[in-house]
Amino acid sequence: MSSPPDATTTPAKPAPRWQPLAAIDRRVLGVLVEKAKTTPDVYPMTINGICAGANQKSNRHPPMQLEADDVEESLDRLRGLGAVGLIEGSGRVTKYRHYMYDWLGCDKVELAVMTELLLRGAQTEGELRGRAARMEPIEDLTALRPVLTSLKAKRLVLALKPDGRGHVVTHALYQPNEMDKLRSEFAAAGGRSADNSPQSASESRKDDIAAVSPGVGAALPGGAADWRHLHGEVAELRGQIVALQQAVDELTGEFHRRAAELDRLKDALGA
Repeated sequence: MSSPPDATTTPAKPAPRWQPLAAIDRRVLGVLVEKAKTTPDVYPMTINGICAGANQKSNRHPPMQLEADDVEESLDRLRGLGAVGLIEGSGRVTKYRHYMYDWLGCDKVELAVMTELLLRGAQTEGELRGRAARMEPIEDLTALRPVLTSLKAKRLVLALKPDGRGHVVTHALYQPNEMDKLRSEFAAAGGRSADNSPQSASESRKDDIAAVSPGVGAALPGGAADWRHLHGEVAELRGQIVALQQAVDELTGEFHRRAAELDRLKDALGA
């Protein structure tokens, strides 16, 4: 007769299912999650729908021009990894869905943040907050930071620049050679922001003055701390503008799809 299991033994946690992915695979996963959250009426998605989402001009970096065959090959790889599933019995067109909550081990807000990083790569906290908030509520940077802390603890997110003004993060699903290149680029960028734009002259002067003489920095309008806070708010507003543009693009695309469907229906009815 076997002895009962030790009640004090803690079951071993399963190994993470996620792993580094090719750029195309990251884009496909990002599109599937994004559309599931923002346009659920078109989810699960067809290969053509995923292809169109992957090639969008807005909220994508770097730009891609994928063909349907590229997307289909990517979906086959992702199905093999357990990140994507095939939906059968939903009509004549094959559709796909994601399993990213389980695959990454994320909650809703964490997955929204990961999705934006998969779609655009490295971003400042302000940019990321504005973009991810179109999928799940993230009121401000104070609400975002615990989410990033959790994702960092899960090794899904890493920092490319130190905490504080201009803090830049990215996802950890890059392949090793890509990650090495990205770290080198940010190490060499120095005073550049996440979108590689130089700091403005006024920002640089303000920081230099504050660094050399904290008393002088504090005497500047609003003080150095207020200036940094304002800079963070500007970055957040910029992210919100990008998110709004993305929403407009999605609505425009949906309008054109519906108009095309109406035209086909009229042709079929001989109207």
